[in-house]
Amino acid sequence: MRLGRIALHVAVWVWLAPGARAQVIEFESGGLKYQTLTKQGVTVMFAEMPVHVREWAILQLAVSNGSPREISLHPEDLVFHRKDGTVLRGIPAGSVIRSLMDRAGRNDVIRLVSTYELGLYGMERFRSTNGYEQRRQNALAEVGSTRLKAAAAASAIAFVASKLKPGESTDGAVFFATSGRPLGPGRLVVSTAGQTFEFDSP
Repeated sequence: MRLGRIALHVAVWVWLAPGARAQVIEFESGGLKYQTLTKQGVTVMFAEMPVHVREWAILQLAVSNGSPREISLHPEDLVFHRKDGTVLRGIPAGSVIRSLMDRAGRNDVIRLVSTYELGLYGMERFRSTNGYEQRRQNALAEVGSTRLKAAAAASAIAFVASKLKPGESTDGAVFFATSGRPLGPGRLVVSTAGQTFEFDSP
């Protein structure tokens, strides 16, 4: 992973400053508004995607392991607490992929892939070692029909349960069941590596 110099310097300074607490950094890239937080070398970065597919709101998530130990993260480890008290948990990748394969129309697939790639490839602060681009290439190499290629590319987007060794990073889309509405105001809580990463969403 390669974080932008400014974001990295700020994150390192905040982490190392005596008595300082890690702070959320906000920035825009590829038309998306990101929030990122680093704790003990682990960086979590996300943005809500402007596109909604069927009943889901979608977050683009990127995680980098700069710690000396292996970490793991599942979509279900992301919980969104709405201000009205509703609690939404990330949907397991297998459920999302099955639904995409069975029910997502061609236009759904095109919108999802186009929006995700626009955000990912415009994100200068992050380079994934084992994320969407690698999953997409593997999926397309194994599929022959054009229709299945589109479905495979879309399913490659879903954030899968991941184990990251030191120096590794990954990305993917985390889906929340919202009847197709935005997540709205609330707080995103991500639990990994024995740490809790909290982000306020206005």
